[in-house]
Amino acid sequence: MNRDKRIFTGNTFLILGFCLMLAGCAAYRDIAPGTVMQIPIGKSAQSPVVAEETVTVLPLDEKTPSPEYTIGPGDILFINVSGKPEFSSLNTTASHSQLGNIQAPSGSRVDGNGNIQMPYLGTVHVGGMTLIQAQQKILDVAKKYINDPWVVVEIGEHKSHPLYLLGQFRNSGTYYMDRPLNLLQGIAMGNGYDINADITSARLIRHNKTAPVDINALLTQGDQRHNVWLKPGDTIYIPDNKSRMVFVFGAVKKGGPVVIPPGGLTLPQAIAAAELRDTGHDFRYIRIIRSISATQGELMVVDFDRILRGEAMPLLLQQGDIVYVPKSGVGNWNDAIQEILPSLQAFSALLQPFVSIKYLSD
Repeated sequence: MNRDKRIFTGNTFLILGFCLMLAGCAAYRDIAPGTVMQIPIGKSAQSPVVAEETVTVLPLDEKTPSPEYTIGPGDILFINVSGKPEFSSLNTTASHSQLGNIQAPSGSRVDGNGNIQMPYLGTVHVGGMTLIQAQQKILDVAKKYINDPWVVVEIGEHKSHPLYLLGQFRNSGTYYMDRPLNLLQGIAMGNGYDINADITSARLIRHNKTAPVDINALLTQGDQRHNVWLKPGDTIYIPDNKSRMVFVFGAVKKGGPVVIPPGGLTLPQAIAAAELRDTGHDFRYIRIIRSISATQGELMVVDFDRILRGEAMPLLLQQGDIVYVPKSGVGNWNDAIQEILPSLQAFSALLQPFVSIKYLSD
């Protein structure tokens, strides 16, 4: 037997049987029973992929923030005005400890409008200011009541710059940044991630959208382009590696996720699991969106008929692949994306970062 050939019998018949069970297979050509197909392997192998292109997204690029902390809603300030308790925000409250009752300063909490309330001085707006700026603002107000005053402002509690660490962190939860932090420093606040983490699918979510940041490249390759500065309200999410799946949309009855079993999942198996519609599908131009990284993906057009006829090996799918079975001939990728966009939006929380960044960020 020629070493560059492989005799396919059982698998071929399984694939052919799959097609025969589907009514209306587009452009399918019957093969006589008992036919043994020879599929080339190696460099001479026939591929069902008829077109492919790589798509990239520019990584997030931002200026280095000021090292000064800016005051915001929820922060508690300790304010001393000329050592005078009646003008200061250093009221003490009783607290309990193993050493007994102690007096702790309560300070002034910044409200949702960025204001604090001070004895005699009244309402003072300090939101968005640095400590030095807030100190000067309070000093200007105090001059109306005190000759030659001095003011000291300190942060009692940092509560306005939250960072949410969700998923497979060793210590997930809400943290508050007391200074500008980069992505690595933010991940370190959660004491790293556990053994069940899927770093390839990790993402930075900002303003309810996935940011173009490749956390995997940063952690495994040291790519500092992705060590971006965090902003208040950012979420770092690391999913687990147990739920591996692809998504099948288009001319199918059960559009949505298909779980990848431990042995892997081929394109015919995924389509069979999603159950083709009885009529109206085009097997010659099945589209696949594949995530290579958070900022790079691949668009493939697959001639599924080649697989069904036993002329090409079944395509093995990868984690997060988006499979689209056209209901009819689709002109180009823009048309295909518009067709599946509502489906992508419905499953946005489960998609790979690249798909969310490229197609759901507008």
